Amino acid sequence: LLGQILDQWFESEPLKATLATDAVIGAMASPHTPGSGYVLLHHVMGELEGRRGAWGYVAGGMGALSQAIACAAAARGAHIFTEKAVCHVLLGKDGRVQGVVLQDGTEVRSKLVLSNASPQITFLELTPQEELPKDFVQRIQQVDMRSPVTKINVAVDRLPSFLAAPNARDGRPLPHHQCSIHLNCEGTHLLHQAFTEATHGHPSSRPMIELCIPSALDPGLAPQGCHVVSLFTQYTPSVLAGGQPWDEQARNAYADTVFDCIEAYAPGFKASVIGRDILTPPDLERIFGLPGGNIFHGGMSLDQLYFARPAPSYSGYRSPIPGLYLCGSGAHPGGGVMGAAGRNAAQVALEDFRQL
Repeated sequence: LLGQILDQWFESEPLKATLATDAVIGAMASPHTPGSGYVLLHHVMGELEGRRGAWGYVAGGMGALSQAIACAAAARGAHIFTEKAVCHVLLGKDGRVQGVVLQDGTEVRSKLVLSNASPQITFLELTPQEELPKDFVQRIQQVDMRSPVTKINVAVDRLPSFLAAPNARDGRPLPHHQCSIHLNCEGTHLLHQAFTEATHGHPSSRPMIELCIPSALDPGLAPQGCHVVSLFTQYTPSVLAGGQPWDEQARNAYADTVFDCIEAYAPGFKASVIGRDILTPPDLERIFGLPGGNIFHGGMSLDQLYFARPAPSYSGYRSPIPGLYLCGSGAHPGGGVMGAAGRNAAQVALEDFRQL
């Protein structure tokens, strides 16, 4: 249990709760859920420019990272097509991959297909079911896809000023504006309470909020004097109690709760808001193809990691279909902007390609 680990090392409740947020981020779990300690470990793996366990902002926004990868691929001869949805994976009579078929009927032939989509979409929607082992299909169907995340993007006309650290007179960003700001983290019991509400189908009344202001580091993201605020919040259930829909009223009611919480820490925040974009779990599924809205393509619980991700005997990126590989967050080692799954999958695919 994460709570036990934190209690061994720290005395401060706000510090323990702040650290605990990285153990439950993107997970329908509380700090008291068995296995939650691993998710904290997962978030300090790797390095950034030689600094172990470090995180960083991408200049130009997260889309700039995709553009950098695309430019590197194009420089090596890759052809990139966007807005071209795949209908299904094309198989030969021998059961091997022959490419993919697009929704407009176009066939793209290839000896190898690497899917960055979730295991559910890859194997349950795009791959002919009769070509997959029944126990494999059942395992993919059983993957826990619950997500507690509602992402809110906000445009503000001034920098938030927190009671604990008021803004300077010149209004310039202070060090804390350039970091991840965790709210409603005075104690781990608050995180557990927020989790418990969501398990009963109700959005948290005092949600866990991770607030970032990327424009404090990258001014080009917003007009002068204005800022963009990224709110990563939980817990919000994918399905509301009583089967109520995540309609406009429900989405705005939850966002208002989040904004009321921020207002308590930074008076004037609500008045500074120019616009907001609310993405509940169903929105994340619809827009980004994330089943259940899960940002990790599946829960990061210990029963869905390592040799069991996405299914036992298939953690090595190969699938039951020869030539079809899984290279996204649903493969080992799981979610996070680190590229480990993609790099590993590429190495496996190249190894197989050389033997064709």
